[in-house]
Amino acid sequence: MLNRAFFSFITFLLLLTGHAHADNFNVDRVYHPYVLPFEREFEWRLTSRQNDNRNVLMQRFSFGHALSEFLILEAYVVGARDQNEDFGVEGYELELRWMMTEQGQYWADWGTLFELEKKHNTDDWEVKAGLLTEKEFGQFSLTTNISLVYEWGETVANEWESEFKAKFRYRWIPEVQPGLEVYVAEDFIGVGPAFMGIKRFDRQKQLKWELGFIAGLNGDSKDHTLRMSLEYEF
Repeated sequence: MLNRAFFSFITFLLLLTGHAHADNFNVDRVYHPYVLPFEREFEWRLTSRQNDNRNVLMQRFSFGHALSEFLILEAYVVGARDQNEDFGVEGYELELRWMMTEQGQYWADWGTLFELEKKHNTDDWEVKAGLLTEKEFGQFSLTTNISLVYEWGETVANEWESEFKAKFRYRWIPEVQPGLEVYVAEDFIGVGPAFMGIKRFDRQKQLKWELGFIAGLNGDSKDHTLRMSLEYEF
């Protein structure tokens, strides 16, 4: 049943892509479908996207709290550097992740992601719904995110978008796990190396880190993104 739903969702997104425009797509993070029971977390993310026109610098600060052993709600404040090189608040986000299956219960682990975003200075909104999967092959794992996005508001056109993200990772040791990430949207394809790790402390206290460099494969124009994040769970 999950297999049929997964492939039906992929087909729907591929059909929709012909009418979608992902002009505001940002390389950010490939989500895993897991939630720790009653976890709390602080997270910081940074993305620096360099293209032919300018460097787009964004930071996200968040606090999350699990509502149950399967659901976690996170609130984000998003900061960005504007055209005048001043850094300020860009927007706000609410994010809900649901771990649909227990780890190892089926051929792959499944989760869903729901997001609501509001711009700070304009009446612009965005909602997102995504399907998260992860499959282990010995010491390797493949994580995929497939999302459907709708934008509307004061300065953006009302439109649908679709996104695909994937990470193929080698679980060498918990602290260092190299991998390859892929990001696909209507007008963007990006591929590049990524590294992540996790340091565990007492009980479920742990620190996660990620670092990646994604190069856009969109012709001759320069478009690459450096991304990094730190996440403390307790």
